[in-house]
Amino acid sequence: MVYEDIIYTKESGVAYITINRPETMNAMRMKTLDEMIDAFEDATDDLSVGVVVLTGAGHKAFCTGGDLGEMNEGNAKEWVYKTNRLLLRLTVLIRNMPKPVIAAVNGACVGGGNELNILCDLAICVDHARFSQGEVKIGAVPLWAASQLLPRIVGEKKAREIIFLARLLTAQEAEQLGLVNKVVAADLLHDEVHKWCLEILSMSPQALRLSKTALNFESDNLWPAFNWGMTSIGLGWGSDELMEGINSFKQKRKPDFNKFRSESTST
Repeated sequence: MVYEDIIYTKESGVAYITINRPETMNAMRMKTLDEMIDAFEDATDDLSVGVVVLTGAGHKAFCTGGDLGEMNEGNAKEWVYKTNRLLLRLTVLIRNMPKPVIAAVNGACVGGGNELNILCDLAICVDHARFSQGEVKIGAVPLWAASQLLPRIVGEKKAREIIFLARLLTAQEAEQLGLVNKVVAADLLHDEVHKWCLEILSMSPQALRLSKTALNFESDNLWPAFNWGMTSIGLGWGSDELMEGINSFKQKRKPDFNKFRSESTST
């Protein structure tokens, strides 16, 4: 596959997958997901690869979720169902590949971007990184991975706070909550990630594979929730409430969700 939306390289046992759409803050479109799936499949099958690093191009963003510009192009329902199928395939690849995946978070990590971070085994971020599940601001729901896995990382109450209030977390707050493993200065990110990769490459591949499988065992039982989440997104797509949120985001205005509340709940 010829890559347009990502950069995929391999060096000394490390596979590097970089979302290369800095002009969109590394937002993911269907082509991006297709290419990421292809790269993760190659890294899974390549026996010379022992660890995978996922990052974003530039210094502003790791990933900001789905590309809203693509969402309204063509048949919206067809788009969302295909996108959800791709997201589920990517989930399986990251979670089930027998090698650790490190998120090198180089900037904004919000929405689906943070869910991508959540799916990775380890995460190292720059000190200017910011994290958020802001879907409720635009009438959406974080059903790809956050609603399933975030409570297991940060705890039930904090997960609800992050999702319900949609606040930005600093890199330091993310580290304290366990959302990332370590915070470093921006100019040290590559070196720190490389150091972690070398440590992983010195370990037994079989032991790493079995350890990852064992660590995933309990949360793998959540797979029905992943499927349900993707189905729910498809069924709810195009509602007036969701489109009010998406259109307000594009138009850079505050959404008006009050009109969607019943009279009995607004008093």
